[in-house]
Amino acid sequence: MTQNESILAYLKTGHHLSALDALHLFGCFRPAARVHNLRAEGHDIDSYTGASGGKKYTVYFLNSKKPR
Repeated sequence: MTQNESILAYLKTGHHLSALDALHLFGCFRPAARVHNLRAEGHDIDSYTGASGGKKYTVYFLNSKKPR
């Protein structure tokens, strides 16, 4: 299974994905590139950018599965 397929399957289960999650779960150093590929295939993946402790982060999710 490719990283794209693994990430899509993970998102379809209702989980959201951060860069740290992508690295730990799928060995993916560039989740933004994988998400870009999935969006190009027509998948409705959205993102949320937040900050914690002075650090910015992005979380990806399927548009119907927005995190709270």
